[in-house]
Amino acid sequence: MRPEADTIRSAMDMERQVLEFGFLPFFRCGIPGFSVEERTAAEYWFSDEEEGPWEWKGPVIREGHCAYGKMFNKKAGYVSLEWLPDWLNYRRSCRYAKDEDTAALDDVVLQTIISEGSVTVKELRHLLGFIRGRGKRTATDYVDSLPGEGKVSLEPILTRLMMGLQVVIADFEYNIDRHGQPYGWGVARYTTPEGLYGRLDAGCSPEVSFRKLYTHFRQLFPEASEKSIRTLIG
Repeated sequence: MRPEADTIRSAMDMERQVLEFGFLPFFRCGIPGFSVEERTAAEYWFSDEEEGPWEWKGPVIREGHCAYGKMFNKKAGYVSLEWLPDWLNYRRSCRYAKDEDTAALDDVVLQTIISEGSVTVKELRHLLGFIRGRGKRTATDYVDSLPGEGKVSLEPILTRLMMGLQVVIADFEYNIDRHGQPYGWGVARYTTPEGLYGRLDAGCSPEVSFRKLYTHFRQLFPEASEKSIRTLIG
């Protein structure tokens, strides 16, 4: 992996590095230098005057060459479409739900996203009626059976679905001010990889995909520990 030479200063730089490495976590991931956070010029990371990686996420996704979501140890990052089939093939063979009830709840959310095509969290919550207590009906008995009062958090469900490559982020949507300019934090719109990129077939078993991924990361990071490589692959 090349060192500091390739500093990220634009959305184009960020996309180019994803395509070069095949993958690029957004935040530090345990392998020094392998993240948007570490490779972005300091003046662009958080700036009141310049757009930076936070604003570039949507444009890079819309270019259609990189998928984005929480795919690296429950943290966000990119994978190129070249590597997405093997990434998806292996990740879908893994289990991220802790038990059958959690898996069933995840599937309810996934099927809702599939039926709608794409959703924001606000839209998803409305569709599912994810409110507990006061006798309100919910989308599934699994929600009714959960203890306590208040809203069911969709964030861990969506994170598990993204880790399993069942769901990716299709874009970010912003509020618009009276001058027609976007402001605030972007709201993620979720969809399935197939809904965004079409059929994704690695043409091999998950075990073969794992070996391809492992070899790729080992070649990129020959000095990385076994644990860091396997954590990255998930």
